[in-house]
Amino acid sequence: MMNDKLLMETAVLAGEIMLVSGAEIYRVEDTINRILRMAERKSAETIVLSTGIFATLKDMEIEPITVARRVADRATNLNRVFLVNDVSRSLCDGNLSVEDAYERLKEIRTVREYRPILKDISFVGVSLFFVLLLGGTPVDCLAGALAGVVLAAVSRLVNRIRLNDFCQNAVCSFAIAVATLCIREWILPASNMNAVIIGAIMPLAPGVIFTTAIRDTLNGDYSAGAARMLEAVVVALAVAAGVGSGISAFHYVMGGRLL
Repeated sequence: MMNDKLLMETAVLAGEIMLVSGAEIYRVEDTINRILRMAERKSAETIVLSTGIFATLKDMEIEPITVARRVADRATNLNRVFLVNDVSRSLCDGNLSVEDAYERLKEIRTVREYRPILKDISFVGVSLFFVLLLGGTPVDCLAGALAGVVLAAVSRLVNRIRLNDFCQNAVCSFAIAVATLCIREWILPASNMNAVIIGAIMPLAPGVIFTTAIRDTLNGDYSAGAARMLEAVVVALAVAAGVGSGISAFHYVMGGRLL
């Protein structure tokens, strides 16, 4: 009975880590079911939604074991998904005990894919090269890099304040718009405002969320697919609202003058 409970906790923890790291619903369910089948009980059922996990293990010989886990925070961390898959395979192949698998999963839960400084550098690099892809000049690319620096700084600030996702994206995109207009007004007058803003907001674009939503939908997980599709729409609306508010605010402060 104790081993079954530990196996259940291990399976749900693996699913939770994968779900919060951006894995598809079918992949999460498959991983949990594979681990639960190691108990060799008559029935093992798993239901995974975008906001929670429900798993049950039952047999005539034991009392049913049911676990419900609420999942609130979600991000994209494919490294964690890979590590959980590796633990799951080792466990199911008999190369890892349940106790060791559970301890490794607790360690994986705290793993960061990249250090904060690398994320800051990526903001600058993505902004710069997307401006280049949009046909920007060297001046535009420099302006995009400066906007990326602003994005990195504001992103760190809002993470410390712990705003919700909508407000985080709105504040970051607002800062990008204002910074881009300030750069054009006082630092690089020859820069292309449209190309710089579009390039700088690309790190905020919900591309992975949208792709995962489509994959969930194609695999028949319509509720999760619809929920993630709505999440992508909300992120896009937050970015659009932030950029529009930033341009309007700058326009108002400058007394109606906008280069």
